[in-house]
Amino acid sequence: MAQNPSLSFDNTEIAFRSLSDTELLRAYTLFRMIGFPSLVKIGPRILTTAMRWHLPVSGIVKYTIFKHFCGGESIEDSSAMIDRLGRFNVGTILDYSVEGGRSEREFDAAVKEVTRTVEAAAGEKKIPFAVFKVSALGSHRVLEAASIGVSAGQSVPSRLKADYARVHQRVLKICQAAADHNVRIFIDAEETWIQGAIDCMAEEMMARFNREGRTIVYNTVQLYRVGRIQAMEEQLQRARSGSFKIGFKLVRGAYMEKERARASKAGASSPIQAEKAGTDAQFNQATAWCLDHLDDVSFCAGTHNEDSCIAIADGMTARGLACDDSRVWFSQLLGMSDHLSFNLAAAGFNVAKYVPYGPVRATLPYLFRRAEENTSVSGQAGRELLLLTKEIRRRGLRIRRS
Repeated sequence: MAQNPSLSFDNTEIAFRSLSDTELLRAYTLFRMIGFPSLVKIGPRILTTAMRWHLPVSGIVKYTIFKHFCGGESIEDSSAMIDRLGRFNVGTILDYSVEGGRSEREFDAAVKEVTRTVEAAAGEKKIPFAVFKVSALGSHRVLEAASIGVSAGQSVPSRLKADYARVHQRVLKICQAAADHNVRIFIDAEETWIQGAIDCMAEEMMARFNREGRTIVYNTVQLYRVGRIQAMEEQLQRARSGSFKIGFKLVRGAYMEKERARASKAGASSPIQAEKAGTDAQFNQATAWCLDHLDDVSFCAGTHNEDSCIAIADGMTARGLACDDSRVWFSQLLGMSDHLSFNLAAAGFNVAKYVPYGPVRATLPYLFRRAEENTSVSGQAGRELLLLTKEIRRRGLRIRRS
């Protein structure tokens, strides 16, 4: 039970008040389908094949899973969702979710689009953050080579220096735009074998732009990785020595199976916590650590875990912090855990939803991950269904059983 008496995650009227009856029933049907692992497993292959053969399935995808998990096909197309969330004091984090760029032209195009999200957020209270992935700005090959160099205390191999310099320049260009527009920006975390280079660039950007009382750049910490608290403490010491602020986005992590498989193949120890309980404990330890260091640290808790949200809210209350302290934010993905997002916002906490956007075909990898995530995360689809069913009954609607 949370100490904050105004905070409850059981109020489905608040949780789903942004959804019409039709949208509520569509969400129920979608999560019922996601609840079947076999369907989620074969669905992506069927859709990908159908699109390759130019079969008319794009419309089906657009008005079902895409409409639930994405804001639209462009920033302009997402404006209705931004306004809708904003009416309930839930912010938007525009996430350009086109993946798999391989050419310099595609990398440069990603910079332009991310910069557009920064410009859209400038002076707009409804869009409190922007976000990007470094892998959208350069190849994994370059980032992996740079990360190996970081871990060995060496520089990037000569043959890749020009490529890495272009990636670095793109990151700098985005972060400079964020600073110029006074927009906070997240640098998303990725696989451990490219994360070393990302962490180095992120800290460099913090040292450059997180000054004069502003926290512009936030790096992402994946708490399913071992040793993260020590890494955060070491970064705090460097920040204090360098007189800059730290921004952290805290998440549990998104590449567990891939990380373990790669470590096993290489005969190396896994960089991931052995048990979920270890991840949960380290995540809660990290949020408490941030709350204890708010003079130097601002953070966003990206979590769909009720216990973690309650722990942060209780921690803020115990430390005498206001619910809307600008250094503390919560975040969830669009289409998931509305019972957290909207109830936290209703209680006065700072909340923002990740709102992915992009052409339907290009966002399929993102959409497939969301479906798989809801199937694999313990109880996620079931929890969503339980809450949706409760609200459907509260509204007196009828559920059509197929």
